[in-house]
Amino acid sequence: MDEIRAGIAELKHAETGLLNERERSAEAGARRATAIILIGNLLGLALLAAALVIIRRDERRRQVAASELRRAHDSLEVRVSERSAALSQANEQLRTEIQQRTRAEARLEETLRELGQSRDDLLTILDQLDVAAAITDPQGCVTFLSRSLREGFGRQPEAFVGKRWEELFPFRTEDQARLQAQMARPGAERGRVSTRVDLPPGRQFWMEIEIQDDPREPERKIFFFHDVTALYDLRRQLGAKTQFHDLVGKSEPAQRVFQQLRQLAAVDSTVLIEGETGTGKELAARAIHHHSHRRERPFVAVNLAGLSTSILGSQLFGHKRGAFTGAIADHPGYFEAANGGTLFLDEIGDMPAEVQSALLRVLQEREVVRLGETTPRKVDVRVLAATQHDLTRAVEQGRFRSDLLYRIRVGRVRLPPLRDRREDIPLLVAHFLAQCRAATGKPLEDISHEAVTFLLDHPWPGNVRELKSAIEFASIRGVGSVLQASDLPPEILDAEPRPLAAPGEPAPKDERQLFLDALHRAGGNRTEAARLLGISRATLYRRLASLGIHPPESDSE
Repeated sequence: MDEIRAGIAELKHAETGLLNERERSAEAGARRATAIILIGNLLGLALLAAALVIIRRDERRRQVAASELRRAHDSLEVRVSERSAALSQANEQLRTEIQQRTRAEARLEETLRELGQSRDDLLTILDQLDVAAAITDPQGCVTFLSRSLREGFGRQPEAFVGKRWEELFPFRTEDQARLQAQMARPGAERGRVSTRVDLPPGRQFWMEIEIQDDPREPERKIFFFHDVTALYDLRRQLGAKTQFHDLVGKSEPAQRVFQQLRQLAAVDSTVLIEGETGTGKELAARAIHHHSHRRERPFVAVNLAGLSTSILGSQLFGHKRGAFTGAIADHPGYFEAANGGTLFLDEIGDMPAEVQSALLRVLQEREVVRLGETTPRKVDVRVLAATQHDLTRAVEQGRFRSDLLYRIRVGRVRLPPLRDRREDIPLLVAHFLAQCRAATGKPLEDISHEAVTFLLDHPWPGNVRELKSAIEFASIRGVGSVLQASDLPPEILDAEPRPLAAPGEPAPKDERQLFLDALHRAGGNRTEAARLLGISRATLYRRLASLGIHPPESDSE
């Protein structure tokens, strides 16, 4: 029991010690927990203080940020308001511009429609008028061909796109060069270029081409093609009647001469050609030769005026080496040079008497003897002689052999002076203008009416040669394609008017009465009155106006 009590006591003692131990441990743990709690509280307080500091700092920052945000928001509001106002204004302007653009597009569409209609109308007019035209860009490429031009050249619209005009049109090389030269000239100085176009199969056209600057863009060119084939055909037909070799004329005297020359060309006789200086005696001789059977053989022309007897004999008949001083070699004369052909002896009336005898023998015997030789040489030469003198009077005065005159005057033709065939003057002017145009390259196409009036009024003492010189003078001075009266030589502009009286009649004292009489005889027909007076119709009109004569127009004019 005691043991039990002792055990129990020990257990109690042990339990008590354990309890005490546990109490001390609990107290220690409580103290530790309290310390920990205190430390934790302290740390919490410290953290709380730090958090408060941070929170206050962040609050201040937030407040600052909020303040800045409010300011930014206010600024943004202002900018948005300004931008909205600007956008509203821009929107209004845009609406206005859109409305204006819409109206402009409507006007543009209407304008384009009108332009299209105008273009169609223009093309219709061009087609109806049969106007042949082409347009090139600054590079010379064709951008437009009228219908008549396409049909004329056989070109489809797609055939000319991007092609230069030189490639598209079948011009000859020389015609292309002339067209390019015209394009290089200022617009006011350009003239028409005549050209021939050959198209298959064997078709041939004559065209006059006019080049103008495009008024919208001067680098672009407008080509106008004028078909003058019918005109050239007519000119060829007229040329057969108005021209004989290089002689030109449509008047009755000129036509009579042409007929005589044709007749003389058909035979092989010697011919004497008479006429004033400048009437074209050598041209007449060349025409006879050209239309004779000797045309393929030489034509030799010799002017006999001013040559001494020895020189002329040597020139005509030739000489042997040593025949005279200076004869260092054998020399054939003109007769031998013209053997088989024609020898033209100009101004035969000035031939010395000794040479006349030698010439007569050559014509009779058909042989020449060179100076210094004795052996004759056979020659087959047709002799054509010309003179401006009256050889019949020269025979009477003993200056010319009568037998030689009879020998050279087997065939004869007298060339009329220009004053007796004034109606040929415009034709001659056109002929000489064409020659000047070819020689100078200037665009000489026509002559003014006033200039022609001066030419018709001039007495022409130098005849056709003087007229040719006058046209050459005017072509050098002239500017543009039309010769003006001011381009003519001063002797034509300052010449006194030619007499109005008929040949052989004294000049009238009352010019007014002369015109009235001519009008009365012509029955009021001014063309006939001009013919009776021997003046041009233009001159008649001018002088009637200056004299205050105003007759009524005649129906036959």
